[in-house]
Order: sequence, then structure tokens, then C-alpha cells
Amino acid sequence: MSDEGYTAGLLASPDSSNSDSSSNEFAAGLEMKLDSLGPMVVNSDGTISRIANWQSMTDAEKERTMRVVGARNQ
Repeated sequence: MSDEGYTAGLLASPDSSNSDSSSNEFAAGLEMKLDSLGPMVVNSDGTISRIANWQSMTDAEKERTMRVVGARNQ
């Protein structure tokens, strides 16, 4: 089976003629905090994920979750 001409699953490149100022480019060295997304969780298979309901958790739930995730990520 040849891969020639196979494009399923590929994304089209962005249209260069449509340049707007709201692009997602960041300057080198720019710091960006993602604390509102919750802690990073290292899964047993090595993949990384986040807690989906982090924003809806109470402060007490977040505190307990941070303690468990921190111990698990060691």
C-alpha cells in the first residue's frame, strides 16, 4: 500500500493571506502560567493529563487533590 496522495487525518496549513494580530505566537522567554487549569497528573503509563473538573472543585477538594497528586507524581 502506497502512502502517495494519502491526506486523511492531516490538517491543512494556515492561510498566510489571513494574517491577524490574534495569532498564538509568543516571544522567547515569555512566561505563561496555567495554574487555573489545575495540576499536571503523571499517569502510570507516563502520559500527562489534567483534572477535568478542577475549576468546579472547592478549595478543600483542591487541597486534598494536590496532596494526592503530589505524592503520586513522585
